[in-house]
Amino acid sequence: MILFQNMSTVSISTVIAVGLLIAFGTGRQPFAATWAFLKSLIISRKYLLFFIAVMAIILLNKNELRLENWLKVPYDLTPVLSGWEGAWPVWLQTNFQSDILTAFCAIFYLVLFQAAMIASVGIYTHNKNMKLYYALCIAVLMNYFLAVPFYLFVPVNEVWFVHPQVKFLMLDAFPTFEQEYRSLSGLNNCFPSLHTSISVTVALLATKSGIRRWAIFTWVNAAVIIFSIFYMGIHWFTDMAAGVSLAVLSTTIGLKIGAWAENSALDRVTDHAKAKLKASRPIGS
Repeated sequence: MILFQNMSTVSISTVIAVGLLIAFGTGRQPFAATWAFLKSLIISRKYLLFFIAVMAIILLNKNELRLENWLKVPYDLTPVLSGWEGAWPVWLQTNFQSDILTAFCAIFYLVLFQAAMIASVGIYTHNKNMKLYYALCIAVLMNYFLAVPFYLFVPVNEVWFVHPQVKFLMLDAFPTFEQEYRSLSGLNNCFPSLHTSISVTVALLATKSGIRRWAIFTWVNAAVIIFSIFYMGIHWFTDMAAGVSLAVLSTTIGLKIGAWAENSALDRVTDHAKAKLKASRPIGS
């Protein structure tokens, strides 16, 4: 069952999913959250700096493969880190494979993974929960910052590439994955699993949001994504375990820095100037 013809299809699907998730998480139409986001970028230096930091680390991750090709690490650590796992991925695909399940997993892996992260920004900004916004930014930054060195110096190949009996099921839903998406996700960039770490990070932070339906959805999203990385023949169990550990560490750091950032003085000069300007205006102006 082919769902995605190219990255444009994935991008359009993601935009739609983000809008629906923001509406689900806020109970309002998504344009209100979009406006709150744009306004925050303009009026808050702190908000803008955190957003720029996240964009910078994501840009670094997108160029990681170029750096990897330049370094040309000669060894393969797949047998060391994952050689003990045996052929359980073969059993998983043999017993569960179906066109509907493959399509379902592809949607979560390709679309809802990133949509949940982006929607979290909109939801926390709309609800004026700046602590969670800052925590999310720092946690995402830490996930990528800590994972990239492993991708450069701890090469672990994807399961399907190692096991001849394991199929790369993503191709059933996205036939041009290797041409369109592979440049964003190296074949030996398995350890740790960023799909696991980011999705669990989003869920851990959602638990702190006080929005029960959003927390439930993000945990379901994380669970399906973790199942998908195995079912699709991509990741090993060790990749997932490392991803969960990375998520817990990143979220802990994110929450601590988020609490500090919420009370920091970075925007106080601007806020004081605005208050002073407002107070100096003539009555009725």
